[in-house]
Amino acid sequence: MTFSVRAAIIAAVSLCVAAGVGATAPGAAAEAEKTPLASINEAESQQVPTMAEALADLEQDAPAAIDPQDEADPADYATLAAAVAAQPVAAEDAQHRCLAVGIYYESKGEPLEGQLAVAEVILNRAKSGRFPSSVCGVLTQRGQFSFVRGGTLPTPPEGSRAWKTALAVARVARDDMWDSRVSKALYFHARYVSPGWRRARIGAVGNHIFYR
Repeated sequence: MTFSVRAAIIAAVSLCVAAGVGATAPGAAAEAEKTPLASINEAESQQVPTMAEALADLEQDAPAAIDPQDEADPADYATLAAAVAAQPVAAEDAQHRCLAVGIYYESKGEPLEGQLAVAEVILNRAKSGRFPSSVCGVLTQRGQFSFVRGGTLPTPPEGSRAWKTALAVARVARDDMWDSRVSKALYFHARYVSPGWRRARIGAVGNHIFYR
């Protein structure tokens, strides 16, 4: 209920209360004795509305409340490219940066959907309970990502366009603004290798093949 509607209801209630008090206040009977009969009958035909009637009238006239779910969600984008373009290009925290590093070194030459798919694999691992529970831990887990050396993530070129794109894609993936066609994947490899995995293949995006 809006402030204006509340104010109107309070005013109506106050009028009703005032009307009731006036009818029983000292001096009301004396004033009535001086009033002609016709005026009394006319006044009785225009009775003051009850509190319930006043509230009902105001509720009926009040504009319908807006459901927050009906309002446009600023995170709804027409395309993945639009979602990526709308994101800031600065790392919010260490986990965001680690995710962007993974995207950059595994898929910087891929289309946006391919970069998003790689990001989803990293995030899915962190949530699965089968891998380390943080993004940075997933990336530095021994033997999982070939660009990691000695458990240390390399430093990407901060000013490059590909790095800025990776930061934006990481934010889109982390905040679940867009899903790729392989959003449930836990594993991937490049098309030019054949590891012989006995895993359920989900699909291929760009130069990678993804599995559950």
